[in-house]
Amino acid sequence: MSLENVRVHLKKWNRDQDIKEFDTSSATVELAAQAIGVIPARIAKTISFRGDEEGTAILIVAAGDTKIDNKKFRLHFGFKARMLSPEEVLEQTGHAIGGVCPFGLINDLDVYLDVSLKRFTTVFPACGSSNSAIELTNDELWLYANAKEWVDVCKEWQEQEGKTLVM
Repeated sequence: MSLENVRVHLKKWNRDQDIKEFDTSSATVELAAQAIGVIPARIAKTISFRGDEEGTAILIVAAGDTKIDNKKFRLHFGFKARMLSPEEVLEQTGHAIGGVCPFGLINDLDVYLDVSLKRFTTVFPACGSSNSAIELTNDELWLYANAKEWVDVCKEWQEQEGKTLVM
C-alpha cells in the first residue's frame, strides 16, 4: 500500500515508472547503496522526529553518511530532536521503517532537506517499501517532497568532503 501511495504521488510528474524495485532489501543505507550500486552518502535517508506540538511530526531528508547534530537541530527548530518510534513513524507517514520517504504521506508533514545532500547531482530516496528507490536531482526531491526549507542539522559529512566521493 505504501509503495502504491508513492506511485500515485510521483505520477503527478510522470515519474512513477522510474521507481526501482529490488530483489534484495534496501531497508538500510548500506543495503540500499549495495542494491543500487552507489556510495552510502548518496542514499537520501528520511528521518522522522516529533514536532514542536503534541502529535505532530517533521521529516528530515539527509545524506546517508550523516547523523543528526542535536545542537544544530535545537538551534534551528527550537526544540529537542526526538525520533519517533517505528509505530509512530508508520502512523504519521504511512510508511514502515526501511521504506520511509517524503512522498505519498498519509499526513501533511513538514519536510526539510539537509544541506548534506547538495554535494551530489542526484540522490536516491526510498519509495515506501524496504526494496525500492528512485534517482532524483535535489530540485526534483525538493519539488516532489514539497519541502519547506533547506536546513543544516547534520554532522560528520563535512569530514567526508575532503575525501574523494564517487558521484
